[in-house]
Amino acid sequence: MIVSKKMHSNVKIPIFGFVLYLFLGCYIAFAETAAESEKLATTINYLLSFVENSDCTFIRNEKAHTAKEAVAHMRRKYGHFKDEINTPEEFIRLAASKSIMSGKPYMVRIKNGKLRKSETWMLEALEDYRAENQPDTDTTQRSCGQ
Repeated sequence: MIVSKKMHSNVKIPIFGFVLYLFLGCYIAFAETAAESEKLATTINYLLSFVENSDCTFIRNEKAHTAKEAVAHMRRKYGHFKDEINTPEEFIRLAASKSIMSGKPYMVRIKNGKLRKSETWMLEALEDYRAENQPDTDTTQRSCGQ
């Protein structure tokens, strides 16, 4: 059987188009993933900075820690769980909310002396951060006193 050049070239065009479409789809998906990853890293860095710059005392397994000590611990846990963390909420849940060893929640002693769960406190900070980073919003950032 003889295949004409015309028939052969018609076959190449759909294959080329498919390969091009597949390549562009992968490129767009990669670009979106990279942007999401950068946004996640920016948000996590904000949360760590928020904790580090607070005047709060952090309670982990019934022992008091400074904000800098709390951040160092969260960074270590983030390194451990990094492959499982795809959202800021997962970061808070896995690296900043409770002890893996005892299962006890991390607590934050705020300025008025009251204890709050670290998870709740940080989720509120995340909510404020998101509100501040949306156009045309006016919010007051929480501090250790809230």
